[in-house]
Amino acid sequence: MIGVMDYGMGNLHSVCNALHHIGVPCEIFRDPDMCGTYTGLILPGVGAFPDAMRALEASGLADRVRTCAGAGQPLLGICLGMQLLFEESTEFGTTKGLGLIPGRVTRIRAPGLKIPHMGWNSLHVWTPDDPLASHIREGDYVYFVHSYKAETGTENLVASTEYGERIPALVRTPGLPVYGAQFHPEKSHETGLGILKDFTSLCGEVPNP
Repeated sequence: MIGVMDYGMGNLHSVCNALHHIGVPCEIFRDPDMCGTYTGLILPGVGAFPDAMRALEASGLADRVRTCAGAGQPLLGICLGMQLLFEESTEFGTTKGLGLIPGRVTRIRAPGLKIPHMGWNSLHVWTPDDPLASHIREGDYVYFVHSYKAETGTENLVASTEYGERIPALVRTPGLPVYGAQFHPEKSHETGLGILKDFTSLCGEVPNP
């Protein structure tokens, strides 16, 4: 069963509905001690980075997530949840993140384009042999809503998009099953559901074909 973290700042039910659609059992949880009981964890998120980190730390989930992910438990961060995986963010000052993926989160620099970046954008695949890339074709579209983006090395990229600059769209921690999606897979039709299928397969679950 997949555990979906509830720390007060996530679009939990959309994620759970998508998991149920692909036939994978999931559960929303708040107790940090439950983290290690699931086959994999999903960290959703909407809102501002500092607020989200404060909520994660206050709930006790931050330390448990670091421990479980470092021990090899699969983890997928979505939207703000992806950004929380990085070392720090400059949103409303500098705030430390979970530190699971090298890099930092900064405001999108896209002169002449609307911020937040909202809508469908195509993907460029950097690592086609990655376990989460099997359902992604070059140029597939996924759905974004964000004003900040990650800055990280290409060795951490599974896929990126372009919006005034290169924006990491699907990232990973080499050597660990820790992933982040800047877009919303649960709102990205077949491509997004395919990514969720690949993640849950990585967790040992058996999604619908």
